[in-house]
Amino acid sequence: MRSASGLLVVVASATVYLYLLTTFLPPGPRHGGRDEGEAEEEKLKFPSDLHELRELAELLKFYKTEHTGYVFVLFCSAYLYKQSFAIPGSSFLNMLAGALFGPWHGLLIACFLTTVGSTFCYLLSWTYGRRHIVRLFPEKVAKLQSMAEENRSSLFFFLLFLRFFPMTPNWFLNITSPILNIPMSVFFFSVLIGLIPYNFICVHTGSILSEISSLDDIFSWRTLLQLLLIACAALLPGALIRRYSKSHLNLDGLEPNGQDISDRKTR
Repeated sequence: MRSASGLLVVVASATVYLYLLTTFLPPGPRHGGRDEGEAEEEKLKFPSDLHELRELAELLKFYKTEHTGYVFVLFCSAYLYKQSFAIPGSSFLNMLAGALFGPWHGLLIACFLTTVGSTFCYLLSWTYGRRHIVRLFPEKVAKLQSMAEENRSSLFFFLLFLRFFPMTPNWFLNITSPILNIPMSVFFFSVLIGLIPYNFICVHTGSILSEISSLDDIFSWRTLLQLLLIACAALLPGALIRRYSKSHLNLDGLEPNGQDISDRKTR
């Protein structure tokens, strides 16, 4: 009970902080090329589709012209909130990073926030949630724990494999890592390196979407070369890790999304 109440206090405090940060917006720029009253009426919220993402990106770009520090703190706070409490949907925030800060600065920011937020999630799970996670997901935790023990000698590459491929959701891997006895240093660097391709794809996609205003822009040579670069960045690291895994890792019984083959055969 004490662990549940402690986690509730942490979540409530972070929620209040984020609510106040998004509610009391600074004054809009005087010459931002946008109606100030219209900007003040819009409410900041997590985007759930591409339309909402573009609207949010335009609004934050409007404030960023004179309030760069505020936009940066707001973005970092929202990103850490999602990552720390294992809330799915980081892809939209990664794309927002590309739209706001550009492809390369956005990538650095996204990688840093992903790693720090995942580490916060690790610490929260270790402090408050281990018993509850085992109780809620007994079979999945047992399966993942068994595979972690079988690959203990190559634990870092095992974690990289799980980050590169959708064998188990990232948020679930974050909350179960303390239960699997994964050292924090190994967890930290596996997140930092393992999610670079995913962050790269999302951030560069967001940067491209923010620059596209018509169908002609989609089929320009510059856009096509960028998409080709994104595809290569996604495929090359994954191919290397997959090749390594075939000879060094034991992944028997694990299918996409962490489904056990034996469970699938019984259905």
